[in-house]
Amino acid sequence: MSESSTAPSLQGHCLCGAVTVTARAVRGQLEACHCRMCRRWGGLAFLGVQCGSGVTFTGKEFITRYASSGWAERGFCSRCGSNLFYRFVPADNYSFPAGLFDDIGDLALEEEIFVDEQPAYYAFSQEAVRKSGAEIIAEAEQAGFTFDK
Repeated sequence: MSESSTAPSLQGHCLCGAVTVTARAVRGQLEACHCRMCRRWGGLAFLGVQCGSGVTFTGKEFITRYASSGWAERGFCSRCGSNLFYRFVPADNYSFPAGLFDDIGDLALEEEIFVDEQPAYYAFSQEAVRKSGAEIIAEAEQAGFTFDK
């Protein structure tokens, strides 16, 4: 996935402002992940903006990283507890909660993943491509990534 130099710069910060983020969306859309881990992490689906690796942080001393699997880590602010990012380690690809940014422009929800793990107690009203966990893992493996089974 190549990072778009024409995408507008996104500016955001955690709840207390100790950590700031500057990034560019590499896909012109929002994505929702319904996996159990994302729901446990944030209380509901993770509604994210993929920003690749071209990310700048200030307040790095307040970022705590947690290896949530063999291929991913999640970051949070150690001062206020705000969720900051999901990072797909093999590609050094950051995804940020949409609410972290001050303004995401016209990005809209266009893809939902791990829909096979989505509980019945919520649903998004937007039309979006919906993929199961197996479909997402298969796509990543076709792209050359490997996962612990």
